[in-house]
Amino acid sequence: MCKEIVFKQIGAKIVYYRKLNGLTQEKLAGFAHISTSALGRIERGKYNHNISVAVLIDIANGLKIDFSVLFEFSEMEKKMWYM
Repeated sequence: MCKEIVFKQIGAKIVYYRKLNGLTQEKLAGFAHISTSALGRIERGKYNHNISVAVLIDIANGLKIDFSVLFEFSEMEKKMWYM
């Protein structure tokens, strides 16, 4: 499995739900108690592989989605892991 692709897919989900909820990066970063630049790295899948579960939970709460949504992938998304 290509971790970088999974990180990018999680980031893309965060961007999608953030925009769906009409939130700015600044507002969502505030909910998650992280900097805007840290959120930007997370959204791009460039967060050095050390993001905490607590931060992801705070992001999910800020997005008003279940935490598990960030880790649910369609079969098409899973196929990308092995390319």
